[in-house]
Parts: sequence; C-alpha cells; structure tokens
Amino acid sequence: MGKKYEGKGELHQGSARTSPYPVSRLGAAVDLVDIAREISTADSHINTRVSSQLELIVDQIHHLQREARKVLEVAQRDQELHRAQCHFKRIPGKLYHLYQRSDGSSYFSMVAPDEWGGNPPHSFSGSYRLENDMSWTPAAEVNRPDERCELLQQLLDSEL
Repeated sequence: MGKKYEGKGELHQGSARTSPYPVSRLGAAVDLVDIAREISTADSHINTRVSSQLELIVDQIHHLQREARKVLEVAQRDQELHRAQCHFKRIPGKLYHLYQRSDGSSYFSMVAPDEWGGNPPHSFSGSYRLENDMSWTPAAEVNRPDERCELLQQLLDSEL
C-alpha cells in the first residue's frame, strides 16, 4: 500500500472513493455517537412495528376465542334440542315448538303456542327450525338474512 503513519497502520494511497476512512474534510463525519443513534432509532422503529403486529394478533386471538365460544354454545344448545322428547319424525326445514314440563323435561310439538287457544299445556320455551345439517335455528332468526350472504351478494352486484 504505502507509507506508515505513526504506528496507526498504512496510509491509503488510492482514490478517495475507495478509502476505508474519510479523507476529505467536506465529507460527512462518521461518529460512533451517530452510528449508535441510528441503531437506536432502527431498534425503536422495529419494536414499534413488531408491537403493533403482535397487538393485531392478540386481537385476532380474542376474536377467535369469542367465535369458538359461540360455536360451542350453539352446539350445546343443538345437542339439548336433539335430546328433547319428540313423538314424530323430525323433518329438516320444518318448524317445531319446544315446551317444558313442570318436572324439567322438554318435548317438541308441531302445535304453536297460539294454536292452543291461549292455554298451552306446558311452559313454552321457543320455536326452532331443523336444518339439513341437523342444527337448529331459532324461529326469530329463520327469515333474518345471513350477513355473509348479504356481503357476498353486494360484492357480486358491484362486479357486474
């Protein structure tokens, strides 16, 4: 390379562009404090980004836990409804009315509470439609449009 410079290694003899250290007073000064500040800033940005991504994941986990609870509650309700006494063949698509006896046992009837002339024999618990997948839909939700179907229909309409 070149001459020795007071015990600090050899002097760079090539172009200033290839120098491993600044050779011009006009060039930006490289200071360890500046490098440490850049590293600290980068760490801060990375931590912020990672924290927001993890918060999003936590929110998604909580949402999935709520959805799982809903699914389990519906499954438990459906199991209880299937265990109710029924002295006729259940047909998917039909509406059935659930009554509860004073001893706590429940049964399905095809007779609605208002069809008893205002005096049903037992306490009315609700009306349900049996679906093809053997799940039960409460009568109040039978004609309610599914939100996903509405959204899908809106997407299809906007594309056409």
